[in-house]
Amino acid sequence: MVGAAPIEHAAASVQAGPAAAPAITSVVTDSRQAGPGCLFVAIAGQRTDGHDHIAQVARAGGGAALVSDPQAARASLERDGGGQDLPLLVVPGTVEALGALARAHLVDLRARASRRGAGLTVVAMTGSVGKTTTKDLTRQLLAAQGPTVAPVASFNNEIGLPMTVLGTEESTRYLVLEMGASGPGHIDYLTAIAPLDAAAVLMVGHAHMGGFGSVEGVAAAKAEILRGLEPTGTAVLNRDDPRALAMAGLAPAEVLTFSAAGDPEADLRATGVELGEGARASFDLHLPGLPAPERVTLALPGAHNVSNALAALGLALAAGADPQGLVASLAQARIESPHRMDIGTVERPAGQVLLIDDSYNANIDSMTAALRSLPVVAGTRRSVVVISEMLELGESSRGDHALAGRTAGEVGADLVVGIGAGTGPALEEASRAGARTVLMTDAQEAVASIDALLLDGDAVLVKGSLGSGAWRVADHLKEATDR
Repeated sequence: MVGAAPIEHAAASVQAGPAAAPAITSVVTDSRQAGPGCLFVAIAGQRTDGHDHIAQVARAGGGAALVSDPQAARASLERDGGGQDLPLLVVPGTVEALGALARAHLVDLRARASRRGAGLTVVAMTGSVGKTTTKDLTRQLLAAQGPTVAPVASFNNEIGLPMTVLGTEESTRYLVLEMGASGPGHIDYLTAIAPLDAAAVLMVGHAHMGGFGSVEGVAAAKAEILRGLEPTGTAVLNRDDPRALAMAGLAPAEVLTFSAAGDPEADLRATGVELGEGARASFDLHLPGLPAPERVTLALPGAHNVSNALAALGLALAAGADPQGLVASLAQARIESPHRMDIGTVERPAGQVLLIDDSYNANIDSMTAALRSLPVVAGTRRSVVVISEMLELGESSRGDHALAGRTAGEVGADLVVGIGAGTGPALEEASRAGARTVLMTDAQEAVASIDALLLDGDAVLVKGSLGSGAWRVADHLKEATDR
């Protein structure tokens, strides 16, 4: 619950409607989610401006609106409000005010928890790949220990993270946050809102190269999460990634390292990794606090998820979870967010198709991991790869797409469908490896054409950046066909 005191930290002035001191019980940024007692944060986005929807909030019984353009807000009320009014809290910038509100809310909650002799532990992860899967796993591991709040999907930016923080209440024992960045300083901003008790760096790769300029720039940005640790906070670092491991000197206190490659120097490690049915990994888990390694099998597919599971275990250990309980919880943990290695049979006009939907986002690291999983999942089926452009890669774009095409060829893809001109280098390399290739102008054309390219029994991997639309193909293939 969001109280009045934190709101005072965010508001510069108040233009009051009929209720000058509203009782605020929730915060929303989407006017369609407005209801009694909510504070609506009006954000000017690329497609719509929240100030134009103030009347909808008023009609829904909202408590107040946080605005930076009161004239536009009043115009909305006069135009569409039907006589309704709404208190307006006027600030220079609503996104910044949302962050200040979340920061004050968390400070207040931590102080109250301390007075009760309880605790509110805040953990987060960052990395070029695996953030959302690790978030999902960490949430489930900690939820088995106590009340836990975590983001929906990939709410990991300057809007999504404060909204997650504002979802906490007095009963919350663990807050799990995902921190993304597309440029320097972004994670510094997020940790200023939510200082951390534990932070994991999963991998430094090629994501958002256009915003960082180099892998070294990516590493520097990811390292910001360690600056956001509390003085007693724990750093959880990937020992298999030299750039992540090099950040150990930035940790203010304890460092836990993990290794999916079985490095004996790692605190948490996996040995004897094997992929079984559905590409699910089994391995011997070496975990501090266990008297001996225990054999575990993940419920989620892909060898790359061994590393994500170890990172989640490290964060849960740092949060004080019981090691033996973590082993039991890990075996049940699944990917909860959409479009991430979601595997299932769908019925299409051509017949049954095995869909591997990993279409939420992509860079060359996550693309390679998904492609490497394809042969194990597909088995003897004909393999079809549908990729849309990997965005924000900067100068590495052509080379990364070419590498994706070569990898598709190496794993035996029979058909590679590219969405967008940027996938041209991938199709060239896949064709050289013997795959049939088809170029689609955009996601709309791919949705209209994909069924005609499929055969009964195909295994179809769909992968690409969010903005280039591969997920639209995955959603189309799932429409009214899930079995």
